Amino acid sequence: MSQPVVHSLREQIRQHIVEGIVSGRWQPGERIVERRIAVELEVSQTPVREALRELEALRLIESAPNKGVRVRALTVPVLEEIYPVRAGLEQIAAELAAGRLERDVSALQPHVAALYAADRTGDAEGQVGHTVAFHRELVRASGNGVLLHTWESLGIEVWTALSIRWLGTRQQSYAEEHQALLDAFTRGDPRIGELVKEHVLNCAPHVPEGTETVPPLAQGARGT
Repeated sequence: MSQPVVHSLREQIRQHIVEGIVSGRWQPGERIVERRIAVELEVSQTPVREALRELEALRLIESAPNKGVRVRALTVPVLEEIYPVRAGLEQIAAELAAGRLERDVSALQPHVAALYAADRTGDAEGQVGHTVAFHRELVRASGNGVLLHTWESLGIEVWTALSIRWLGTRQQSYAEEHQALLDAFTRGDPRIGELVKEHVLNCAPHVPEGTETVPPLAQGARGT
């Protein structure tokens, strides 16, 4: 029987801040006060500071002398840079994992099943969560720890969620697209690397031409 995952205090604080940004509690450009979070969560400021450093490394927040920490604006260049890098990493991962996943796709199947349910109910949170989990398992199946660490460092879940929240980016069927990848692994498709790469690139949000900065989260989008 598998043991529940125990997250460190820093990870719990990091997730709390991420959820606040994704939900719209903190808008792009808005200041995040370290001391206020520490008081709210009844913790010292040290783990809060560590969590904020991690989020700055993900380019989700930014800090400046005498200005504190603020939520970074989601810009078109940031989005354009992330997806080709992610696509390249997942292409390599798919090629490395092909033999293993042809024999056993049990790590991917639960997330596809969950995506069918999320598609039916329009559960955006479930769509994001299980999409990212599917791709994380795909990368993990490569057996390459450096590849997985690099992929994780991109903050895929955060940027996917923010793209949906801030841009309204949605796919028609998350489940069907991932079912197609699962089927390709099962049949040992020799083009699996290219198929995964194309899939990731097709998921990139389409920002109107001439747009430089993504507008703040609309009030009506909160909680969707």
